[in-house]
Amino acid sequence: MKIGPYELSSRALLAPMAGVTDRAFRLLCRRFGAGLAPAEMLTSDVRLWHTPKSQRRKNFDGEPGLRAVQIAGWDPAMMALAARRSVEDGAQIIDINMGCPAKKVCSRLAGSALLQDESLVARILEATVRAVSVPVTLKTRTGWDHERRNGRAIARLAQESGIAAIAIHGRTRADMYRGDAEHETVREIKSELKIPVIANGDIGSAEQAREVLRSTGCDAVMIGRAACGRPWIFDEVNFFLSTGEFRPPLAREIVRDIMRAHLEDLYALYGDDTGVRVARKHLSWYCRQHPGREELRTILMQAQTPQEQLSMLTRHFDAEPQRAA
Repeated sequence: MKIGPYELSSRALLAPMAGVTDRAFRLLCRRFGAGLAPAEMLTSDVRLWHTPKSQRRKNFDGEPGLRAVQIAGWDPAMMALAARRSVEDGAQIIDINMGCPAKKVCSRLAGSALLQDESLVARILEATVRAVSVPVTLKTRTGWDHERRNGRAIARLAQESGIAAIAIHGRTRADMYRGDAEHETVREIKSELKIPVIANGDIGSAEQAREVLRSTGCDAVMIGRAACGRPWIFDEVNFFLSTGEFRPPLAREIVRDIMRAHLEDLYALYGDDTGVRVARKHLSWYCRQHPGREELRTILMQAQTPQEQLSMLTRHFDAEPQRAA
């Protein structure tokens, strides 16, 4: 699959997720074969980019592969300026967020709230595409709610505006993350467009990835929540798509080493105190993805320093009976 001039290394892509897809997590998912790993959503208000949080979200130091930055906002001029600034900072792909269902984003008329105003959507897309020379992509949903499922109209506007690729979550904003994602609308959108279409939503296994690709005809799949605590899902998907066979489960020692390396990267990125706090949610996901590790989760949530987290993790795995993840 290509986005503009860029050939992606695989058809399994990481979804940008606020508070999750920091540099440490992107590097980890790339290691396991994510064809694209966009940064966390960045506000289009460049006046706020001086904050430590925004500076970390813009940090691509030492990161290989394509640098994709996602921006969110409601004002076409601000979105255009944010895109230009991002390119000046090294972004090679600009992604526009029109899919986030969070109340704090939608209350500012950004994210999926924009789906209520197709005219504004068109102005934002056109202004952003005109502002930069790099490819601009769009992440969106099938509509605002079931009565206004206008994903097809939004997708046509995107193609007409010069958007290079579009990722579609198979839910409306009203659905949030409830129920099952419906990919029928995604299939209809794909059949009408010439630009690449990426399916997103409820893709939690290699089999599901292949089935969604088959049923929608999409060019790639985008994996979000299923990668939390299981970043090797990209390797599982890529292997299954190329061979039709399943990867064997990872040995517990490999899972331990993955978790340790992830924690160390988080400490390096955030510093010890914040790194420990950020690590807790990732540790929780690792444990919840693998039943039987509830005790480990409880222990790790109590750790106050990097040394405690790493020591508790190592002791638990060393004492745990042999089993695969």
